[in-house]
Amino acid sequence: MVVEDDRKLNRSLCYALEKEGYSVNPAYSIEEAKAVYLQGRIRLILLDVNLPDGEGFSFCKWAKSYREVPVLFLTARDLEEDALTGYELGAEDYVTKPFSMKILLKKMNVILNRSVSDGHLCFDDGFLNVDFQMAKTMVGGQECVLTPTEIRLLKQFVTNRGQLLTYEVLLERIWDINGQFVDKHTLAVNVNRLRRKIEDQEHRYISNVYGMGYQWLG
Repeated sequence: MVVEDDRKLNRSLCYALEKEGYSVNPAYSIEEAKAVYLQGRIRLILLDVNLPDGEGFSFCKWAKSYREVPVLFLTARDLEEDALTGYELGAEDYVTKPFSMKILLKKMNVILNRSVSDGHLCFDDGFLNVDFQMAKTMVGGQECVLTPTEIRLLKQFVTNRGQLLTYEVLLERIWDINGQFVDKHTLAVNVNRLRRKIEDQEHRYISNVYGMGYQWLG
C-alpha cells in the first residue's frame, strides 16, 4: 500500500511498482489507508509522514496494533528526531525525499524477503523453533510452553530483529491495545521469564538496552 497525499507522486510510485510486478493499493489519507488496510491483506506499507488528516506515525502505530506489517517511511521530513520516531514505532526504514527508485525497490525487496510467505511466521535457528500460527515453541528439541503474553512478546522481537524496541513501544503493543495498563516492572518480569525459557549459556536472544528497552539479537 502506498500512503501518499501527493497524487502525482502516488500515481508515479504505483505505476513504477506495478511495472515491477507488485499489486499496489493507493491511499491519500489516514482514513483511506485504514479502509484499504482492513479490506485486504497488505504485506508492506510505503508511508508518508505529513498527511492531510494526521501524521503517518499515528497510522503506523495503529496498523501494527492489528498485526505486524513492514512499514517503510517515505517523507520530506529529514529531521533526526522524526527518523528516530519512525524506527521506535517499528518501521523497517526511513527514506527521505527525493529518493532513487532503484534503491527504493532494492530496499523493498530486502524487507519482503525477510517476511515469510503467506503470513505463516516462523523462527528456526536449530535451537529455538517457533511457529507463531500454531503457537508452538521448541527449545533444544523439547517442547516449551509459553503464555499468550510471552508469545506476543516473542513475535514482537522476532519481527523487529536488530531494532531497539523501547519500553513504551512494547507496553503499548502488548498491553495497552487490549485496555490493560501495566508498568515497566511487569514488562521486565515477562521478558525475564521468556528469556529463562528460551535461552541458555550458548544461546542468547534478547539484550536489555539499559534505560531504553530491548533488542532481539537472534
